[in-house]
Amino acid sequence: MSFFKKTLASFGIGSAQVDTVLQQEVLYPGQKVNIIIHVYGGSTDQEIDNIDLKLYCRYIKEVPANRDNDRHNPGRMRRQAQNHVLASWSLPYAFTIQSGETRDFELELDVPWNTPITIGDAQVWIETGLDISMAKDPSDTDIVTIRPDPLMDGILTELEAQGLRIRQVECEAVEGLALPFVQEFEFVPTTGQFHGRWRELELVAYREQDELKLWFEIDRHREGAKGMLASLLGAGQLKRELTLATSTLPSEAGKCVVEYLDSSS
Repeated sequence: MSFFKKTLASFGIGSAQVDTVLQQEVLYPGQKVNIIIHVYGGSTDQEIDNIDLKLYCRYIKEVPANRDNDRHNPGRMRRQAQNHVLASWSLPYAFTIQSGETRDFELELDVPWNTPITIGDAQVWIETGLDISMAKDPSDTDIVTIRPDPLMDGILTELEAQGLRIRQVECEAVEGLALPFVQEFEFVPTTGQFHGRWRELELVAYREQDELKLWFEIDRHREGAKGMLASLLGAGQLKRELTLATSTLPSEAGKCVVEYLDSSS
């Protein structure tokens, strides 16, 4: 192999490539996903030090503005997107990919509980990278679809049946939990028993090993603020909290939530 081809490969031209293929079109929190990683050799043999695969999501955090035109208002904040690694996998050994060769690696990855449902502004993706010594590392990014697990699906389905329509979904920064964010659902009542009683309902759910914790905030008078529920949760100021055992049937979980909201509002 010529020196020139090796030099080009070090700049990513004619280098090995990686492609990640998910065996399921839709993923669910708490379940596993089967993945095949294809590595394609380039125009020259290359040493692959590692393969890294990471499941990412994005959330919003308020940070100081820190801009020159804000120096007279140091308390001003701005919303900034943050990336968080939910799960990761690494190949436990190095290998050589020959010119023109294809190598396949199969793995099973756990989709963690509390992986955001991909609705609204929520984004979840898998990023796979090849660690190639003395070369530009190729990578592959795949957007994935996350749907609610059965328990959460039962709750969302029942809220919808009660005339509550999802208006906005965002992942917001929060303190005090194992993850640095929560996914916040904002509903507006369009029909049913809560129409005319509330302006909006905000819901946060956080799954632990044996229980699902739910926090609610109800706005009746058009006084709500964006991200209100997450900020109150981080400050420990929420009053409406419901805990369900993970053994609860999905249909019963939805009814429990509606009964709780009716009695506490």
